Amino acid sequence: MTGKIIKGIGGFYYVVCENGITYECKAKGVFRNRKIKPLVGDNVEIEILDEEKNLGNIEDILPRFNWLNRPAVANVDQTVIIFAVSAPAPNFNLLDRFLINMEQHEVSTVICFNKVDLEGFRQSEDICRSYTKSGYEVLFISAESGYGIDVLEAVIKGKTTVFAGPSGVGKSSTLNSLFPDANVQTGGLSEKIQRGKHTTRHSELMFVDDDTYIMDTPGFSSLYTEGIEAEDLKLYFPEIAAYTGTCKFNMCNHISEPGCLVKKAVSDGRISKMRYDDYVMIYNELKEKRKW
Repeated sequence: MTGKIIKGIGGFYYVVCENGITYECKAKGVFRNRKIKPLVGDNVEIEILDEEKNLGNIEDILPRFNWLNRPAVANVDQTVIIFAVSAPAPNFNLLDRFLINMEQHEVSTVICFNKVDLEGFRQSEDICRSYTKSGYEVLFISAESGYGIDVLEAVIKGKTTVFAGPSGVGKSSTLNSLFPDANVQTGGLSEKIQRGKHTTRHSELMFVDDDTYIMDTPGFSSLYTEGIEAEDLKLYFPEIAAYTGTCKFNMCNHISEPGCLVKKAVSDGRISKMRYDDYVMIYNELKEKRKW
């Protein structure tokens, strides 16, 4: 029988099949031997072991059209990355690292800034809006008041969307606004550290309506840029990649080379200086990592 994994906890996978029944399944040892791990979002073939208890085994993982490693999910159309404009203040370096990860996997990303009802919004609004210069769709919402939720709802319609973001930014509250029946657990900010309390412990796929699915994923506070050579990093910043082959040197890395049009675009305000500074920081990190 064919189904889709909607949740995985402690080695058990919950698979919704075409008959509408959810089966608790274990993955056969062959996947472990082949170093393949079933992911939320995978389409799978299962063997029914007990019809009354809804138990089964995953026998095969059907071909994926894509997959992500952080968050670990498969077969997604897009990601919505949620950051708060205030409380907590947005960590733009963390956002840039997430965007690199999505560019690596060729998954489109919508950037969603929540809590625009808070006073701190005006302090970071210009930087938040600057991501449109990088080619990303940017939304502003308030899960508390409902502002912008209708726009976000239209963005996810008819797609399988991964919702991701640091803890405390209102991701779960946003999901509850979009999908009240989900009853996603929410948590406030720790007053001491001003970071979110982790409320989502695992990735989970939720059905919204016809052809619309939401993947809720655990919050994160750090991301490592992996699998990229320093010289290739420019390919994962769309606004920088657009200048490929236009600088004085064809192999320009846009760091210290003369005649660099990217640096000129930064000075002219056509490329965000903050984004460029993050590019240089991550480039140097990757260069250092290669020495280890």
